[in-house]
Amino acid sequence: MAASSGDSSNAQVRVRLTTRDTDLSLEENAPILIPTSFRRYTLSTLVNNLLKSERAVPLEFIINGTYLRTTLEEYLSNNGISTETTLTVEYVRARIPPQYVASFEHDDWVSDVDVLSGNSPRILSASYDGLLRVLASSPGMSQGGHASFVKSAKFASPNQIVSGGFDRTLRLWKYTEEQDGLSAKIAPQVELYGHQASVDTVCPHATSGRILSGSSDHSVGIWSTRKSDAPAAPEALVPRSRTKDGKRRKLNSEVSAPQRGPLALMQQHTGQVSGVIFDSNDPTVGYSTSWDQTVRTWDLVTASLVDTRTTSSALFCVEQMPSLHLIAAGSVSRVIKMVDPRVSAATVTAMTLKGHKNSVVSLARDPSNEYTLVSGSHDGTCRVWDVRSTRQEKEGAVASSIYTLPRAGSKNGTASAVGDGVKVFGVCWDKDVGILSAGEDKTVQINRSDDQT
Repeated sequence: MAASSGDSSNAQVRVRLTTRDTDLSLEENAPILIPTSFRRYTLSTLVNNLLKSERAVPLEFIINGTYLRTTLEEYLSNNGISTETTLTVEYVRARIPPQYVASFEHDDWVSDVDVLSGNSPRILSASYDGLLRVLASSPGMSQGGHASFVKSAKFASPNQIVSGGFDRTLRLWKYTEEQDGLSAKIAPQVELYGHQASVDTVCPHATSGRILSGSSDHSVGIWSTRKSDAPAAPEALVPRSRTKDGKRRKLNSEVSAPQRGPLALMQQHTGQVSGVIFDSNDPTVGYSTSWDQTVRTWDLVTASLVDTRTTSSALFCVEQMPSLHLIAAGSVSRVIKMVDPRVSAATVTAMTLKGHKNSVVSLARDPSNEYTLVSGSHDGTCRVWDVRSTRQEKEGAVASSIYTLPRAGSKNGTASAVGDGVKVFGVCWDKDVGILSAGEDKTVQINRSDDQT
């Protein structure tokens, strides 16, 4: 089978077209001859013709781990490849670069961001002023809120929020909206005590009613979102003062919320726990990252350590790429390490994502594509990665980002390597809202592709 060309004098090259997208796979996978003058657009037209698509699907093309940005002739010449070679060309759905949409200003640094998806998505933020915000702000310390800055916050369900803070506690909040959808209330529900240092990351699992937490005290906590399931709070950790008659009373709050303890604390890490997640397919399994340079796998039923993968640098965040059986871990060494947590894995780091100029502190998976993710870094940028686009270097498979998203407030859209004033602390990716990032510039920023409508 040969593809025709308007200029018969053009050199041709034999190409085998492949894809991992089952909706776009060709019935025949035999190599075809195409002109070397073809570039992305003409290749996209060719594949759509072969697919007999009623509506053309814009496509990108990956050859040997690199996106095609030139003609095939230029690619072959630049890479020293003969036209006698049969090229394996992978085609993927084209992505529109995420554009800046809006920023929402806060009174202090914004440490985390989350989205409650639905017909009317709600954006949740956590701030160093000690407050959570959606449509409403959470109460301050005197009304049952955190006693210091909030490090992490997530929606546990459409009507419940969990947060963790520098005051060593997790807190559950009841979230309710008025019928008009224009106002809401965040009310204290339960205070969770157990950690002995800052709670830096929380991850809820709605179906099981469980929460994972990571703390500077080197432990991973397991908690319940239901007050009735949770044990009593450790008496020694509940802050109280002595009255004149010697009785102990709770400090600093005019509102009394029930206090509970953890279902379990797992203390095998030897450094600050920076990231925790549930396995996407099995909520009885959890993963954590730590400054002790390890990715650990946990059996959450027995609260026991299953496996430890040791890397070469401190790790600051974690995300799972389930279809690839990989755990993504952001690091102090400015890279994202793609770690294979399976016991049978021959190597610890299966792939490395390079490009950031400072520590990578937050990760979020693309909700509509199993091969892409976004990272947030102290260099003041977010980067979007496609793990299908890799190259081989001395240390193994390496990928570069496909898009870089600077902070809107940074000068000329650039930031210094250290990200002065614009460090990114948290990222979230929602299929409707887009990529949300929170940071040192006291804003939640939204970037979205035109196809996210």
